[in-house]
Amino acid sequence: MPFLSYGVNEPANVFIDYDKCNGCGLCADVCKDQSFTIVHQKVVMADKSFLGCVGCDHCMMICPAGVIAIEGRSLSPVQLVDLPDKSSIPSYNSLLALLQNRHSIRSFLDKEVEIDKINQILEAAQTAPMCIPPSDVHVLVLENQKTVRNFAVELSHYMTGMRWKASNWYQLLKRPFLSQEHNVLLQGLIQPIFDNYINNMEQGKNRINYDAPLAMYFYGSPDTDLADPIIAATYAMLAGESLGLGTCMIGSIHPFIQKGKKARLFREKYGIKQPSSSGLFVVFGYTDINYKKGVKRSFADIVRMG
Repeated sequence: MPFLSYGVNEPANVFIDYDKCNGCGLCADVCKDQSFTIVHQKVVMADKSFLGCVGCDHCMMICPAGVIAIEGRSLSPVQLVDLPDKSSIPSYNSLLALLQNRHSIRSFLDKEVEIDKINQILEAAQTAPMCIPPSDVHVLVLENQKTVRNFAVELSHYMTGMRWKASNWYQLLKRPFLSQEHNVLLQGLIQPIFDNYINNMEQGKNRINYDAPLAMYFYGSPDTDLADPIIAATYAMLAGESLGLGTCMIGSIHPFIQKGKKARLFREKYGIKQPSSSGLFVVFGYTDINYKKGVKRSFADIVRMG
């Protein structure tokens, strides 16, 4: 069965070593596609399943005897790894302390982030739940302050060429054709972003990515679940925090590099493979800012139903 919505044409292949199977049934229990059934104390492929194997690998990961092998959709048995001992998992209080100590940092020391830490951030981000394999999340890594600065300078030049879209006359022209929400967005956010990015860069102040020594842009393929790049970016941010780096999420760059010929040329220069409905930048770096207090945040609403 094809998986057209995920850009994948074929399900993964399932191989079973029947001689080793003890019929425990764990694979059948964990497979929500209903691909397995137990017959005469042996696992066999079911006659019908929901989608066919999507390569989630849960059956392969849970099998105590190593009976099942999944090949395809970017996965294979060689990618199985031993899980860390559960004693190494941080407690809730430790995790909460990490989350509470996180602040959006926009001022960084002139110190590069070590390549080992960059690799660790990417390794952690790859554990994010990103729909079904193969992942449709792409990552652009700007690995040093010079590259990060050049990206900001060129983005500023690119945005200068379309600054007319934030002009007063253009807003007046578009106002009758836009909803009230879009007009508020244009006046309250889009125009200030143009002014902030371009005016400050003309004065030598980088308010785009703050001259961070490391930046990562997470974005999706055309069929990506909109949440996938955001979740991966969040994992990367938290990994950076755990490594002693200051971090900041930047959502205002992504929308400006999506549409038009100039946007395409800009993306191509930085190896950004295609436009995406969802994307997020995260910047990282060492900082000497030391907050003494935090702010307890809240949701707009929490509805509990028992």
